[in-house]
Amino acid sequence: MNEITVQRNYKDTIFRMLFKDKENLLSLYNALNKTDYTDVDELEITTLESAVYMNYKNDISFVFDFELMLYEHQSTMNPNMPLRDLFYVTDILQKRAYDKDLYGSKLIRIPSPRFVVFYNGTDPQPERQTLKLSDSYEKKQEYPELELNVTVYNINYGCNVEIMDACKTLKEYAMYVERVRMYARQIPLAEAVEKAVDECIAEGILSEFLRKNRAEAIKVSIYEYDEELHFKTLYEEGREDGLAQGKLRLARVNKLNSILIDLGRLDDLKRSTQDETYQEQLMVELIPEEIR
Repeated sequence: MNEITVQRNYKDTIFRMLFKDKENLLSLYNALNKTDYTDVDELEITTLESAVYMNYKNDISFVFDFELMLYEHQSTMNPNMPLRDLFYVTDILQKRAYDKDLYGSKLIRIPSPRFVVFYNGTDPQPERQTLKLSDSYEKKQEYPELELNVTVYNINYGCNVEIMDACKTLKEYAMYVERVRMYARQIPLAEAVEKAVDECIAEGILSEFLRKNRAEAIKVSIYEYDEELHFKTLYEEGREDGLAQGKLRLARVNKLNSILIDLGRLDDLKRSTQDETYQEQLMVELIPEEIR
């Protein structure tokens, strides 16, 4: 756990390892779009393998059927995903149009971008939701001139059953993750991952992939689960600190209000409820430093 930091080198995930395979990727595309394409040669991978934003690469991007798809996998919800995807898609489109005349009279055609996040964290989330770039805008606009929508699918086992049934690899991935988490609550993580891998191979769950990539899959799964716990712990610690700070702040305000009432300074009391800076000044003036 101590080795995990936000500023880390990008590492593969089981999800990314699985869906770098074009057949698996096309199956996932078909499941989301209710299509039945079979020609994987028509699928053009455009994943950013070198560009990094804050040490995050995009997981999988590809062009298919005149669409540019950006797929991300996350075990924690990230409200900034629309902004990250804006950076990603801009980089990808710049590379595709580098030899085009942007100042010419001929319209440059580009594939239609679509943005998807596959979420499988432990915090409850709806089966499907949409994140909008405009939610980040400091000034809200009724009709944003620049919008980017990201569709988030909950892929925990038992969610989005129709999609899972249409993509065998996605369903088995969800089953594998559920198995790792179940055993990790009972035995040490390394043992839990090995047990889950052995059972999944025996039961035909991602069996070919896990048999072929056993050592790497175990290593990546341990890292993924550790990282998931790390970020969840940071969130809970931050939440607890915030609650503690909030309680302390409330106690100080109540103490100040009580003093102002006792002194008959009702005008100051009224002003302090509307002016936080003035409230802090009164605390310095009236509350002893050792209890402030």
